[in-house]
Amino acid sequence: MTHAFIGRLMAAVTGLVLIAGCDDSPSSDHGHGHDEPSVDQEYERGPHRGRILRHEDFAVEITIFEDGADPEFRVYAYRSDKPIAPAGIDLGIELHRLGGRVDRFAFTPQEDYLRGDGVVVEPHSFDVHVRAAENGRKHEWSYESYEGRTIISEEAARAGGIETEIAGPATIKRLVDLTGRIEIVPEGKNEIRGQYPGRIVEMRGALGEEVRKGQILARIEASHSLREYSVLAPTNGVIVAKGANVGDVISDRPMFVVADPTRLHAEFFVYPGDAENIRAGQAVDVRSFSNKVQTPGEVEVVLPVADVNSQTLIAYVVLPPSAAANFRPGMSVEGSFEVATEDAPLAVRTRALQRFRDFTVVYAKVDDTYEVRMLELGRRTPEWTEVLGGLEPGTEYVTEGAFLIRADIEKSGASHDH
Repeated sequence: MTHAFIGRLMAAVTGLVLIAGCDDSPSSDHGHGHDEPSVDQEYERGPHRGRILRHEDFAVEITIFEDGADPEFRVYAYRSDKPIAPAGIDLGIELHRLGGRVDRFAFTPQEDYLRGDGVVVEPHSFDVHVRAAENGRKHEWSYESYEGRTIISEEAARAGGIETEIAGPATIKRLVDLTGRIEIVPEGKNEIRGQYPGRIVEMRGALGEEVRKGQILARIEASHSLREYSVLAPTNGVIVAKGANVGDVISDRPMFVVADPTRLHAEFFVYPGDAENIRAGQAVDVRSFSNKVQTPGEVEVVLPVADVNSQTLIAYVVLPPSAAANFRPGMSVEGSFEVATEDAPLAVRTRALQRFRDFTVVYAKVDDTYEVRMLELGRRTPEWTEVLGGLEPGTEYVTEGAFLIRADIEKSGASHDH
């Protein structure tokens, strides 16, 4: 990222507001939240390191337990700061999430706490509404508990290069990666020989010279008649090999090899484990080892004869004439062979994936707010990754510039450790 880009971004993001990380405080046995909350996160903590909510002489301590188990609410009750039995307390919690989803939890007494009846799914980022009833009295509280969330104005997002798409179904290509090299196709090479045996009296073609069809390349004095005749270029191309000099007596050995450098193919080495998946007609993405240039191709044929030493087969991949602008004969290349296509009900762009804590995530967008979505992933290709859980179809998510959101969250401490 250039300094100029950073400068433009910082100038545009004066309207950016980062929302603090999950302040749903930890008990000592679940490790959720910050040990040292920032000023705007300060709240009273209870004996289990949870958030204390008070009304008159009654209080509850909200914790999320996740020690070797799926996260669940465990709530402790107090009267006049002394623990009381959970029996007889009617408790309910609602979590209002970004995008309008509401998770509701009922509670049952267990040991010395009230246990929620469901999993508190990630991200632990929501507006919390708590209601409790005991001894004929009713209590209600509301508070914010956000993590992995930030607000970015439209102007700032545009300046930062943030782009989004809508998550939905995709066709995922199953790829096999192989290595190979670029060569001129056999039909693109011509070995130039004399028509009759004799002595070379003139050589006009130089190595690397471009020649035109019908151009004189040499003159030979025929041995049987002592008359001279001309050797002509049979096609346009470049002289890529020279095998004789003036004065040499030639019979059937080639004097020149003329090749058309635009008629290229790639020869890929197919190992036994991949042989059954590679076949004619498959699409191939051919690229240089540096990944700076690439071109589409198609498998023309897979030779049925294996190399004695390596046991590899050779797959010939036809390249378009335009490939000659970036690829040269003898160049080593890589190829991704499309061996199958499969439909995924829900997928995201692979480039959109980021790390957040111990999760692989994308950043969902709702209006000007961005928030992490922890994903359960399936099949993956360089273009698409299947999503098995953690994201709703139709969600708008960040495909470009996600690293900027991640960096802001991490810099501001809005991603806590579970």
